[in-house]
Amino acid sequence: MQSEIHHEQFEKHSFLGNFLRKLHVDIPLFITLILISILSFVILYSAGGQDLDVLIRQGTRVCLAFGLMILLAHVEPYQFKRWSVILFSFGIVLLLAVLILGQIGKGAQRWLELGAFRFQPSEMIKITTPMMIAWYLAAYSLPPKPKQLLIATILILVPTLLIAKQPDLGTALLVASSGAAVIFFSGLSWWFIVGIGSLLTALTPVLWHFMREYQRDRVLTFINPEADPLGRGYHIIQSKIAIGSGGIYGKGWLGSTQSELDFLPESSTDFIFAVFAEEFGLFGCVSLLILYLLIISRCLYIASQAKDTYSRLLAGSLAFTFFVYVFVNVGMVIGVLPVVGVPLPLVSYGGTSIVTLCAGFGILMSIHTHKKLLPY
Repeated sequence: MQSEIHHEQFEKHSFLGNFLRKLHVDIPLFITLILISILSFVILYSAGGQDLDVLIRQGTRVCLAFGLMILLAHVEPYQFKRWSVILFSFGIVLLLAVLILGQIGKGAQRWLELGAFRFQPSEMIKITTPMMIAWYLAAYSLPPKPKQLLIATILILVPTLLIAKQPDLGTALLVASSGAAVIFFSGLSWWFIVGIGSLLTALTPVLWHFMREYQRDRVLTFINPEADPLGRGYHIIQSKIAIGSGGIYGKGWLGSTQSELDFLPESSTDFIFAVFAEEFGLFGCVSLLILYLLIISRCLYIASQAKDTYSRLLAGSLAFTFFVYVFVNVGMVIGVLPVVGVPLPLVSYGGTSIVTLCAGFGILMSIHTHKKLLPY
């Protein structure tokens, strides 16, 4: 009898293992993403005014994003390498089309109207830029030579400047960081990195000259938000009030007065972390950051286990880009970074950001589960 029970358990586990292998899902990463998605619905219900329609719309987007993630996980990594140049070039064409034909909303020209479908090409560039840089650098011995670094930098600057022209400084920052991460993981010396950082610091006055008026206002507001508490500094002041009022343990779910009384603008999108901090306090914030840390750690582990240069560079860049997402959003909400309009990944309300992030996670799962060298 015991032998029959053990045999049935073996067949059950064998079937489960085969199913998971066919699905090409990395279980630790997938479980953590599910946990954050559940947490997102909990906080969105509160931040969105307890509107079930908000959850339904967001749930549809999350299902679409996870479906795309599993679909991309089935694609073998060498296929991503083959399509890198074409996808990057197509993305650049779409960015040019946005500048000519794009729809204007809230003072920015970022979207293309395709019938009933509205598309933001800059989201696609977040993925295709690191793919392109990884494809280019993987063709040479590492670390890259000065000529290769120059060409890689130009490839990064082209989409970054096109997106900044829209203007969309937050997305431009993410695109630039995703491409720069590929260069970093290619084996640059720390002396070179420090030199580049010093050069960028020295060029800050030049950057200030080319910034738009509202972008300068954001920097000045970051330095002294109390200078205009009812105008430009209103967002960050109300955000700090919400975070501080949460204390150690928080006010409890649905207890956010800053959001409920409409003191906190963009409470379900860019500033949703402030709502979360007010309701769940310091302990809740630490728990959320631990979940993010687990995702980043798993992504870096996948990058370290990649079997070829292209996959390793691309996986490392996707992990770093996710880190930048979290760092910039939390930093601007607590007042240590200027407000640049970057959503809290996997938590803020919206579809394009979640779809882009899950596409990146799908590529990471593909790299980890196929375990094959790319053909050259």
